[in-house]
Amino acid sequence: MTEREAKAKEILSKDTKPVGRFWANKYKNEAAKNWDLFYKRNKTNFFKDRHWISREFEELSVHEDEEDVSKQQKIVLELGCGVGNFMFPILDANPFVFIYACDFSKRAIQFVQNHEKYKETRCHAFVADITKDPLSSLIYPNTVDLVSAIFVASAIPPEMHSQMLENIKEASVMKPGGIVCFRDYAIYDETQLRFSTSGNHKIEENLYVRQDGTMSYFFSIEYLTQLFETHGFKKIYAEYIERETTNRAQELTVDRVFLQAKFVKL
Repeated sequence: MTEREAKAKEILSKDTKPVGRFWANKYKNEAAKNWDLFYKRNKTNFFKDRHWISREFEELSVHEDEEDVSKQQKIVLELGCGVGNFMFPILDANPFVFIYACDFSKRAIQFVQNHEKYKETRCHAFVADITKDPLSSLIYPNTVDLVSAIFVASAIPPEMHSQMLENIKEASVMKPGGIVCFRDYAIYDETQLRFSTSGNHKIEENLYVRQDGTMSYFFSIEYLTQLFETHGFKKIYAEYIERETTNRAQELTVDRVFLQAKFVKL
């Protein structure tokens, strides 16, 4: 364990007073409502387009030396698409991709569908709670090559993570050998430490609530690997990504930690 990890673990150990059960249940039950209000306030201006996706996940890149174009064509399912910060850069970069994109915020899906680059020939966006709404009713069986789970699972309470995986796997929307590309917040991230020290944010271990009522879970490699392997996926890799970011206005440098992983459906 590094010095930074040891210090972070010590900070988290002192946060022993989670919010009450009433409020914890309220935040969980009103998750879709709170994210809808988030997009009402911020519209499409909060998150930046994720142009780094195809660099980090080569499955989304175009291979120009591939002679058979049909081998390049991919069906992608994006979980928690927000306002399209993943989808539209990928559609621009790869003409051989079709994307199904879902989110449980109706307002977010409206922003996606109203985007000037939204075309039903290249993508289909729809409202769905990926922990309970059957994706098989909207997507043909065994057609999805790749599932994108980019900063979405952290918004879901951990007791619902299994339902999310069952939905994309047992409903058979994924092809055998299909890939899940995962990236999300990791334990000991600066945001988790800030939640822990500012008080009245902790719901349960590694799960916190923001001021606006939206939640954030912080993943460990051990937890994520066990979760996927229990549901019939095999780990390709999982690693922590550490980034030092600087807020120039406040002259503040913070350590961000993300968890990036890929799993294959057996």
